[in-house]
Amino acid sequence: MSELLLAATSLDVTPSPGHRMDGYAARIAYSTGTADPLRATIIWLGTADDPGVLWLSLDAIAVGKNLCTELAEAAAAAAGIPASRVVVSASHTHSGPSGWSGEIHPVIPAEREPDLYEPLIAAVAKASLPRRPVTASWRSVEVTGVGANRHRKHGPHDNTAGTLALHALDGSLAAVLLDFACHPTTYGPENLRWSADWPGAARAALGPAVVGYLQGAAGDVSPRFTRQGRGATEVTRLGGLLASRVREALAGTGLELSQSAPAIRRTTISLPVRDLPSADEAASIVTAAACAVPGRVDNPSGRIAQTRLDGARGQALMATAALPPMLELPVSVVTMGDVCWINLPVELFAVHGASLQADSMHPITRVVGYTDGYYGYIVDKAAAESGAYEALITFFDQPTTDRLLTETVTFMNS
Repeated sequence: MSELLLAATSLDVTPSPGHRMDGYAARIAYSTGTADPLRATIIWLGTADDPGVLWLSLDAIAVGKNLCTELAEAAAAAAGIPASRVVVSASHTHSGPSGWSGEIHPVIPAEREPDLYEPLIAAVAKASLPRRPVTASWRSVEVTGVGANRHRKHGPHDNTAGTLALHALDGSLAAVLLDFACHPTTYGPENLRWSADWPGAARAALGPAVVGYLQGAAGDVSPRFTRQGRGATEVTRLGGLLASRVREALAGTGLELSQSAPAIRRTTISLPVRDLPSADEAASIVTAAACAVPGRVDNPSGRIAQTRLDGARGQALMATAALPPMLELPVSVVTMGDVCWINLPVELFAVHGASLQADSMHPITRVVGYTDGYYGYIVDKAAAESGAYEALITFFDQPTTDRLLTETVTFMNS
């Protein structure tokens, strides 16, 4: 059997200041500088005779369809593999540029900026990816204090971090593929500097190994109830909490994985866009939500009320937009030994991630969102009934959400 090979690198792709930032509808000013670097991280695993899988993780709010295609082709060219073997994921930081992908949702209108996305794609295409033999092992560890359900402090959320560790033959840690579920929203809309938020701090704390970060089922999970501030100090603290638990796990014995190349399967799931309220109905919902916002919004309850107003305004924009009747969602499954990563281009709620894991036939299943495209939130019944922010701007109703989960499970287990 051929030995397992790794090629990995982390590229600083931080733009210059003066561009629109993504993530918050309330943020209207352009970027003024850099708090910490935005990165494109590449981790390829394969063998001499198997092109395996390449993970490209980008510090961005999302990766739109066009950007996914361009980055996959660029990374494939750099690695010498087919583009179909490349998985492109976003960390979901809310302090990156909108100009890489352009408009990902009517909530925040944006346009692609060639002077932003062209250098990004060029940097990936020119990445140096020498191959070296490695061994692969798996660990999962509980992490508390970073994220929590952002609607209910003790509501559901997955607090486990999944870690694929790749060690060189001399025993040194060469690369880590880390997944965890929590919005990178330590910085708020007042921040005007590029930042990877706490995932970037976690990567830095785990260096010098190359660390690729995959965002999990984080649609309703954030640091809203765990953060102690909104600046660089808190970014470092939260990232350090995650990194310290991962380091503890790495110091112990992991599950040795098969030294064969990971495999990938792909499908497309077609889903109808939900019926939206009329423009007048949407405007009335905005008025009601505005009346519910308290004088202060710098606490969890005030923030929830403010986000519901943001959601109502977003729904009003959707009600007047020319949305397609159907959306085509790319879904992929990557397997390596006992480990399965199910990748979807949506923001799944924690209960959906737990459901996919419970229904999986694979011994270890990790749910990854924000991958190979972006089609907004997938919400649960409670959020839909309460008129939560995410439910107001979702493209899909509850029957369609159930259909996505059912078809995903069928594909994952096939």
